[in-house]
Amino acid sequence: METPMVGGWARDHPRATTLLLAVVGYAAVVGVFAVPSVQALFPELSLGQVNLLAHAIAVVNTFAVTSLAAGWYWIRNDEVSKHAHAMLSAFVLILLFLSMYLPKVAGGGTKEFVLDSAYSWVPLWEWVYPAYLLMLAIHILLSILAMPLVLYAVVLGLTHTPEELRTQTPHRTVGRVAAGTWILSLALGVITYLLLNHVYAYDFVAA
Repeated sequence: METPMVGGWARDHPRATTLLLAVVGYAAVVGVFAVPSVQALFPELSLGQVNLLAHAIAVVNTFAVTSLAAGWYWIRNDEVSKHAHAMLSAFVLILLFLSMYLPKVAGGGTKEFVLDSAYSWVPLWEWVYPAYLLMLAIHILLSILAMPLVLYAVVLGLTHTPEELRTQTPHRTVGRVAAGTWILSLALGVITYLLLNHVYAYDFVAA
């Protein structure tokens, strides 16, 4: 991309653009968790529908991790165009994730981890549940912290040329931290999904 995809106000004010987008993102997530009027905008979901969304989200997040890793590899090999397309693809996948995650949280209830399994080979050690909770907590914390970094890296990438990104912006530093945080968060999300939905048992609490 020899010319920026986006210009105008966003190019002149990338930090302010990032702040506005982050506020919208945080507001949407907080709304589906804590604001009844926002929750009422989404339909109530059955356990089957919740499971379908959970499976789809895990697939999307797995592709996002793959795309991020590819983008990281390509930029280290100075393949700028491939890197840009991979990172934009990952960002689109995260938007797709949000389009499924918000209704799942608002209308789907929650699954609570149960230290039991249908498989005899699965260990039922007492520390498994705290380990699951720790991974889930790190996943959530990193996703919260990563949002503004990811948005800032994407905004810079869309509003500046490759040469400007290298010489006039902190895109390289911000992007490295954002991608690393993002990859770890998504990977932990997929692992906790597997533990909750396929390895161990759960209790479903309807919304």
